[in-house]
Formats: sequence, structure tokens, C-alpha cells
Amino acid sequence: MKPLYLSHIVAFLVVAIWGTTFVFTKLLLLGGLTAAQIFMLRFIIAYILLLGYCLYKGIRWTADTWRDELLMAALGVVGGSLYFLTENSAMNYTTTTNTSIIVSLCPLFAAAIIGASYKSQRQSRLQTLGTLMAAVGVVVVVMNGHFVLHLSPRGDALAFAACLCWAFYSLLMIPANARYDTVFITRKVFFYGLLSMTPYFILRPGLNAHLLLEQPALAWNLLFLGCVASMLCFLAWNWVLKQLGAVVATNYVYLNPVTTIVFAWIILDEQITSWFILGTLLILAGMYLADRRTGKSE
Repeated sequence: MKPLYLSHIVAFLVVAIWGTTFVFTKLLLLGGLTAAQIFMLRFIIAYILLLGYCLYKGIRWTADTWRDELLMAALGVVGGSLYFLTENSAMNYTTTTNTSIIVSLCPLFAAAIIGASYKSQRQSRLQTLGTLMAAVGVVVVVMNGHFVLHLSPRGDALAFAACLCWAFYSLLMIPANARYDTVFITRKVFFYGLLSMTPYFILRPGLNAHLLLEQPALAWNLLFLGCVASMLCFLAWNWVLKQLGAVVATNYVYLNPVTTIVFAWIILDEQITSWFILGTLLILAGMYLADRRTGKSE
């Protein structure tokens, strides 16, 4: 069995990489691609790569039962197409601050949903305190001393829908991980994520793939999103969910805005403030308290 600390390191690295994707996605949007096109292209890249690996290794094609196949389809929708569509669409109607806060509070809702579904996963009072502390830390980090929210019902509702999608993805991964290996599950997530996006592209056809040939820099950004942020990170994240359990692993999402701001500080020379440091300390302390059952199996 791999050392437990390795699972925590992998979880942190995945969240850190996901925290950098806003830059690459923003560049693709500015280059002329839509949010749906970016999702479709990056998942196509990830699926083709993973499909090649599965063909080479002779990994199974279907689940054991039709109920399990429906479970895989649900994972593809809530963790793929629906999550990305709601999160990216939210940005069109509300502020980045609102979206960041709402989506990053996913662990709070995931803990509640998983605890309601699995008695063994219910948090103690100390763990609940830690989760709430980390959530407050997220708000402090994202708001960065400017505690003003601009409410936008449609955009905030879409961001909240994305938050719930990832919470339910964590919940559904519990029975999936109990019966199937990580590679098989991840390939199914990509497949059903792409399949469930088909109706959208029937109504709004076109991938604008020609833009990638006209602007090579966009192609490199998309390759990063497809190969690293999608294929490798989804594989690693699904493995982490199996090793640490859904509640503990999902708590790492609290670090997403922290890694985003650090990346912006390194690349874009944005300022690190005392509010950021305070919020980060709250997140780390909260995660420590919430992670009191590290290593407990699902």
C-alpha cells in the first residue's frame, strides 16, 4: 500500500494545477473559442489518449451491470459536461469573485451530502468546525479585503449548480471506486462527458478548431488543458478519492483559490496581501481539523 502522505501530495498537486487553468482557459476564450468548445476539445484530447492506453492494456469496455453503467454516465455528466458548462456560464452573468467563492465552497456541501448518505462518513463537531473555518478562509482569500458581493441571481445560481455538481461527483465516486479501477472510471467520465455534450453541439454546431492552426499558442494551451489538467489530473484525482476518501480529498478544493492567486503572483506579478495570508492560514488550519480521520476507508 502506498504511503498515505503520497496521496496528500498528489491531491495538492492536482488542485495546484487546476488552480492555474484559469490563465490557459482565459487565453483560449480571448482567442475566439467558447467555453463549450474548450471543454469539448480538451475532453476529446484526454479521451483519445486514455482510449489508446486502454486499448494497449486491454482494459474492459463496459461495467458489470447496466446500473453501474448508468453510474458511470452520471459521473460523466456531473463531473464533466454539466459541471464545466455551469461554472463557465456563471462567469457570463456574475463576477469572478462570486464564482470563485461559491465553487470553492464545494467541500462544505460535499461533506453534508456524503455524511447524509454514508453514516461512517459523518463529520464530528471538530471536523465540522474545521470545514467551516476553511470555508471562511476561502472567502477571505478571494475577497482579498474587499468585502463587497455583487449579487446576480442567475450567475450565482449557475455557480452554485457547479458547486453541487462536484459535490455529487465526489459522492458517486464512492460506489464507483469500490467496484472499478481508476483508469476505467476516468475513461468513462470522459466518454459520457463528451456524449452528454452532443445535444448542445447539435443546437450550436462548430468547434472552431481552425483557430488552433491559425494561432499555435492556443493549441499549446489546449494541449495542456487536455493532456495535463484533464487526463492526468482526473486520473490522479480519482485515485486520490479512492485513497483518502471523498470527504478528505474534496477538502483540498479549498486550496484552489490559494494556488490560483500564487500562480497569478508568479506569472502576472499580482500582489500578495495580508488578507491572503490570513485566509490561507484559516484554510490550512481548517483542513487540519477536518482531516482527523485520515486513512479511514470508505
